Amino acid sequence: MTVEVLYHAGCPHARSAIDLVRRCVARLGLGVVIVEDEGDHPSPTVLVNGHDVMGVRPASGRSCRIDLPTEQRILDALQAARLNPHSR
Repeated sequence: MTVEVLYHAGCPHARSAIDLVRRCVARLGLGVVIVEDEGDHPSPTVLVNGHDVMGVRPASGRSCRIDLPTEQRILDALQAARLNPHSR
């Protein structure tokens, strides 16, 4: 399973999104590495196996997201990936 948090420097929500992903991974007892990718991304974006946990991945480029990743969406995506580890 691949878990990524994409963000841009200065995003006021990046740290809380990274912390939330860590808590969700720990809550489910998953031994996965969380990749933190700082760059020109819609921020914060949480990907599980390449899928945006909020549904539709926004256009590329540095921007602030208004649809911030939620705990329930992250947990749902992680559980789905755990049940179907070969999905992308």
